[in-house]
Amino acid sequence: MLTGIIVQVPPPPPADGVPQLPPGFVLGAATAAYQVEGAVAEDGRGPSIWDTFSHQAGRITDGSTGDVAADHYHRSEEDVALLGRLGVGSYRFSVSWSRVVPSGRGPVNAAGLDFYDRLVDCLLEQGIDPMVTLYHHDLPQALEDDGGWLNPATAHAFGDYAAVVGERLADRVPAWVPLSEPNVAAMLGYGLGTQAPGHRLLFDALHVCHQVLMAHGHGVAALRSAGAREVGCANNHAPIWPGSEDPADVGAGKLFDSLWNGMFLEPMLLGHYPVDIAPLMEELVQPGDLATIRQPLDFYGVNYYSPIRIAAAPDEADLPFEVFEMVGYPRTDRGWTVVPDALREWLITFRARFRAALPPIVITECGAAYGTEPDAHGVVDDQLRIDYLDAHLRAVATACERGVDVRGFYVWSLLDAFEWAEGLSQRYGLVHVDFETLVRTPKRSYQWYAEVIAAQIRSRG
Repeated sequence: MLTGIIVQVPPPPPADGVPQLPPGFVLGAATAAYQVEGAVAEDGRGPSIWDTFSHQAGRITDGSTGDVAADHYHRSEEDVALLGRLGVGSYRFSVSWSRVVPSGRGPVNAAGLDFYDRLVDCLLEQGIDPMVTLYHHDLPQALEDDGGWLNPATAHAFGDYAAVVGERLADRVPAWVPLSEPNVAAMLGYGLGTQAPGHRLLFDALHVCHQVLMAHGHGVAALRSAGAREVGCANNHAPIWPGSEDPADVGAGKLFDSLWNGMFLEPMLLGHYPVDIAPLMEELVQPGDLATIRQPLDFYGVNYYSPIRIAAAPDEADLPFEVFEMVGYPRTDRGWTVVPDALREWLITFRARFRAALPPIVITECGAAYGTEPDAHGVVDDQLRIDYLDAHLRAVATACERGVDVRGFYVWSLLDAFEWAEGLSQRYGLVHVDFETLVRTPKRSYQWYAEVIAAQIRSRG
């Protein structure tokens, strides 16, 4: 377990120029299928839980859907060209399970699989290594109708789906992530109901946590069998800070930390659930389950955005903890606090806690929402995003200097996109997308990141 009472490491001194990263460090960008592709009813794609959820009244902040999103499905060549001009070494994207296996199990949709085959080839022609995520929150609706992640059969169906995609792409894709952010999918989608499919099961969502971890294990095994070279994960992690020094707040923070962080990393890395959670899982865990989950990983992916401050909830509350407002820090347009030092400290603490059990780390997502629009000259001057990314890259560089083996950093996101329950209202992209015309406009952060990447290449000699 990583507690929110983190190791106090002196912050790095101010630096000029671009962040100094280790030799061979990979700089990339990321997107997810439902957030960018659109074309939700084309070429044989079946509906996903996000198609259903986003069309339910009141679910999405701005009332938008991912029906079109950034229209990446029709503009993938244009978007790969943007990646090529950016100079990234790798592009992390996700495959839509509904596009490849429309009902979640059974017949494969050749047109859907062909799309990703072409995308991989297009990336390789630009000298960009694909990192493929097989699941980024978009469960086929047919599986949800059959119980979704509450049904253990879904984890087995995921393994079959992973085998299909792996067999087609593993010869050309060097790095794989079975599931992105399983804690978000389980706890927000099934625990709190704020994301698809919108169930509010509270602690009963622990069953979902176990099943998505089982899917991870089946997915890793299937990808290995298909010849995948490197398989890792992409877990959303956050330092958990107590609301005060009151023992009740400290205890609530530790419990939340076990649920948000330890619940997923400890089974993957150590083969057991956190001690605070294990008694709640006894009836769910069958013989052999934890061995299935604890597959050898070639890298450990960390999606990082912001710390979370937790306080004890009132006795009558549904849950024993609540999110406590963080003050004294700048905020993104999403309302999340900007604390780069928290990433540095978390990485150092992570390494100290897990040591030999920890494979090399990759920052599989990091980014910020700022809604800067083009000015009269068409320039998107998103200096706040540049500041955010620069500070977080420097935090990673300092962690590397302190002995943490971090090998890559993927900016979220290449494009402005459909940001889940926030819809089209939050812009994370290096590239501005006009959601009416779908015109792409590289922002100043795009140019800045291109310069950082070029400097990293020059440093290799």
